[in-house]
Amino acid sequence: MMAVNYKEELVGVFGFPVAENPTCVMQNAAFAAAHLFWRYLTVEVKPEDLPAAVAGARAMGWRGFNCTIPHKVAVIPLLDEVAPDAKLIGAVNTVRRDGDRFIGENTDGKGFMRGLREKLDPAGKRIVILGAGGAARAISVELALARAGEVIIVNRGYDRGAALAEHLRRNIGANAQFVHWARTYPVGVDVDVLVNATSIGLYPDVDALPDVSLDQARRNLLVCDVIPNPPNTPLIKLAASRGMATINGLAMLVYQGVIGFELWTGVKPDETVMKTALEQAFA
Repeated sequence: MMAVNYKEELVGVFGFPVAENPTCVMQNAAFAAAHLFWRYLTVEVKPEDLPAAVAGARAMGWRGFNCTIPHKVAVIPLLDEVAPDAKLIGAVNTVRRDGDRFIGENTDGKGFMRGLREKLDPAGKRIVILGAGGAARAISVELALARAGEVIIVNRGYDRGAALAEHLRRNIGANAQFVHWARTYPVGVDVDVLVNATSIGLYPDVDALPDVSLDQARRNLLVCDVIPNPPNTPLIKLAASRGMATINGLAMLVYQGVIGFELWTGVKPDETVMKTALEQAFA
């Protein structure tokens, strides 16, 4: 009898410190549903050990991996190539193997955009983004590339917010403005989309609400929140109570996972399986 050796393909997430990762549950559920002999692992990697971790992934034939903070920028010089939009964002959250080469991608903004396009086309729209961190940067770059009419960065920190708006103007040619978030921000009637890209409302601070007013906003304002846990943040609840359309953070997390799955495997996953796995992980 001839022995058959089944090689298990590996992907994973390099994070520090490591925590219970719902992406692991989501991706492994998708692999099982697609009948792929793949496994997604969560690996704690200290900042000083990142070069060794990437070299180890190469040596072991990993098909790719995700990176969490603080590795999203530090991983870039360790890769063979970085996708153009990831260069503009200045961060990599997904790495895929192409032959013997590791290619850096950023699926955060793409995941958000996939959910957004189910509701509207951002081209020509006036969009307000709360925050200027990693999520805001990824989302604003993708919106600028999609030819949003105007992107308004609203941020507590002056320097970081102003720098992001300038980056969008200089490197993408976007119509981007910065507003210093020094007091309650009134969402005007001319705004089409409001995006909370801050951590306000994230578990365990589940009662926190961004300091914004929707009193002047249009009834058909689309309100988005990047926070997946809890999915129904106070901002999402407030918008829904006013009859406004909403997109919660589960959409972005699911779709960035879907895109990563496709980049690694070349297979389209069952998105319902991935969403259900995430909902159960956050239940």
